[in-house]
Amino acid sequence: MIVQALIDQGVDTVFGYPGGAVLPIYDEIFQQNAIRHILVRHEQGAVHAAEGYARSTGKPGVVLVTSGPGATNAVTGLTDALMDSIPIIVLTGQVPTFMIGSDAFQEADTVGITRPCTKHNWLVKETDALSGVIHEAFHVATQGRPGPVLVDIPKDVQFATGTYHAPKPSVSHYQPKLKGDMEEITELVAAIEKAKRPIFYTGGGVINSGPAASQLLRELVKVTGFPITSTLMGLGCYPASGENWLGMLGMHGLYQANMAMHDCDLMINIGARFDDRITGRIDAFSPKSIKAHIDIDPSSINKVIKTDIPIVGDVGHVLEDILKVWKSRGRKTNSEALAKWWAQIEEWKTVDCLKFTQKGKTIKPQHALVRLEELTKKHDRYICTEVGQHQMWAAQYLGFEDPNRWMTSGGLGTMGYGFPASIGVQMAHPDALVINVAGEASWLMNMQEMGTAVQYRLPVKQFILNNERLGMVRQWQELLHGERYSHSWSDALPDFVKLAEAFGAKGILCADPDDLDDAIMEMITHDGPVIFDCLVEKHENCFPMIPSGKAHNEMLLGEAETQGVIDSKGSVLV
Repeated sequence: MIVQALIDQGVDTVFGYPGGAVLPIYDEIFQQNAIRHILVRHEQGAVHAAEGYARSTGKPGVVLVTSGPGATNAVTGLTDALMDSIPIIVLTGQVPTFMIGSDAFQEADTVGITRPCTKHNWLVKETDALSGVIHEAFHVATQGRPGPVLVDIPKDVQFATGTYHAPKPSVSHYQPKLKGDMEEITELVAAIEKAKRPIFYTGGGVINSGPAASQLLRELVKVTGFPITSTLMGLGCYPASGENWLGMLGMHGLYQANMAMHDCDLMINIGARFDDRITGRIDAFSPKSIKAHIDIDPSSINKVIKTDIPIVGDVGHVLEDILKVWKSRGRKTNSEALAKWWAQIEEWKTVDCLKFTQKGKTIKPQHALVRLEELTKKHDRYICTEVGQHQMWAAQYLGFEDPNRWMTSGGLGTMGYGFPASIGVQMAHPDALVINVAGEASWLMNMQEMGTAVQYRLPVKQFILNNERLGMVRQWQELLHGERYSHSWSDALPDFVKLAEAFGAKGILCADPDDLDDAIMEMITHDGPVIFDCLVEKHENCFPMIPSGKAHNEMLLGEAETQGVIDSKGSVLV
């Protein structure tokens, strides 16, 4: 039943780890060839791999793990997927129904433990209900705001026989609203027509809505001429080379994006959730703007920021209706005011907030990513990251022209996410160039997945910016905790080249900026998995940065600030 349900749902890959409570399922997997099973080295890795698969394809990722520790090891990945709205289905084994509650071997209250970190979960006690629950799980995971679901299956249910039910056109009670209210959409169009200082603020909801949503967004930006920014999760929904692109916004966002958000008079949130890394200080967030919010999740509306124009619906459907109404009303914008707004934005851009100087024989991490971008941007490329400074630098210096090309842990900030995610991406796109931009500390959290990469001959590239520090922790300790560096480094790091070779992979070490291009090309052209150990400046800070509790126009800017390009109030000195 389980295998057939997965096949009927279009599943081609399952990431998992066997154990006693799922052996009947594994026995069935052994006897079929329609679904590939990828043996990870840790259940957390299985869920992150499924996230990478889902994020890069738009299809749900599937995980199979055993009871007890198998299920509890999946909790971090489930929470990560819930925070970032990633559709995954986790199937867990459970002790037989008659043993539940007896503290049996490898028993845990999986449904209770995972209730707060899944969109929904089920404990299936009746075999005849099993196939229907699995089909319902796929529906819930993928419809509305996507997210993780879990199906807990006792071992005696797996051994039993019953009636299989094929998936039917959905009769689920869960039917999220897709079309936005036309009165609210018309009100937003009227605001678009009058706005003097507008901005589009986009998030992962655009990507989750599907490719059509990104195309509609690009059309709306082009015809209105409005500037556009994005959250970390929304990168790629509008091309980085687009002329209206301001770059990412938020705590480590670009100067012009944050200043425009602060000074705009119409802020249109499309598929983002006003998380704290974007808003900064709530009472100072975009203080003089009319705020519109388009989101398929009603609970996100007015949850953090009070919205003037709330529109509940699927981003793609709502954007389509906005364009129709705007065109029918004469395609109007306040062009004179818009020209002045763009002049102000161009002035902010002169700050060059990502400026850095590469000098000497130590590689700046920014320089490493600039060279990685230049040498890989023409490839069929997918980028994953771990979490920390390197993640922010990757978002700042790598350009994304299309959706589903950027896999990162946004809401939960899960160290150890990127490596297994890159495995999931590579499984989904075997001929693509898949690179995981990592810090050495984050990468070590799931380093065991090198065994998975080698076993399945997955040519994933691990591009480690090695500063021998917990970089973001160290940065906060320097700026906010009086330079008291409490446990933000390790005195026992491995030799990453030898580590790669121990797993049967290729290791590359680069410490000299003059050797960097050749080393990156060696990594790209190698036909197997690579660990690239890039030794970088140990105490480099990631700027721009909005300090905790500050407003968008109170940024620390690094070199641009020290060179006197801006004054103390954030104004550009001309």
